[in-house]
Amino acid sequence: MKRNTINSALLLGSIVFATACKPKKEIVVAPPTTPTETKTDNSKTQALTLLNNKQLRFNTLSLKAKASLDIAGDANDVTMNFRIKDKEVIWVSITALGGAYEPARALITPDSIKIMNRAKSQYLSKPFSYIYNFTNKQVNFNTLQAILTGNAASEFLTAQSDVKQENGVWLVSGRKQDLDYRLLFNTLFKVAETNLNDTKNGQALKVSYTDYQKLNESLFPSALQINTLSGTKKINISLQFVKIDGNVPVEFPFKVPKSYTLVK
Repeated sequence: MKRNTINSALLLGSIVFATACKPKKEIVVAPPTTPTETKTDNSKTQALTLLNNKQLRFNTLSLKAKASLDIAGDANDVTMNFRIKDKEVIWVSITALGGAYEPARALITPDSIKIMNRAKSQYLSKPFSYIYNFTNKQVNFNTLQAILTGNAASEFLTAQSDVKQENGVWLVSGRKQDLDYRLLFNTLFKVAETNLNDTKNGQALKVSYTDYQKLNESLFPSALQINTLSGTKKINISLQFVKIDGNVPVEFPFKVPKSYTLVK
């Protein structure tokens, strides 16, 4: 994998995730939608409370996914491991060749992004704002974490958003500065699709979620499809989680060898 491909895969795979392996846990099927009248303002408070109550709560997550990455036409099938500490750390490892080779590793915090490219013996250390090369400036660490865990970002589930019910499912939409957001929920009251668009800067992110399974008295999507566009850069990532563990001990190893070159 090329250096730019590895960096983009880690960032957007973290933004930020189909293969044959299936999770062993039982999939929770969303009930079918039913035609209803459109409901808006008078039910907004109740709807936001309901949707917030269905958010996944956790201290830590340990995830393993089979991933298909297409970075500007450069396609690769890999395994991605994620470890997350709520609101603090997202750790990502990309492995290939059945886990025998790890071309890249990343460590993301609310303040910084660090990436090791083992294939090139290089590393990158940037402030979190580096992610804005790929997405809108309104996206923060908590937004990123929400996208990865199938939650709705808390900054979107507010009274400032437009909230309405169509055909038995809730739709939350609105605008934050240059960012237009649109979240479609399913009949499990979980996010089925997140759309973030910055027309001014030519950036778009679409994340689709399916195959929910029980985790920590809530639901977690075992399949994610991410499609991003930033200018002319297109990235498509398909993830099928084969391991999902919540509230387990996790470590975030990230030691850069002295021989590695810092990428400016």
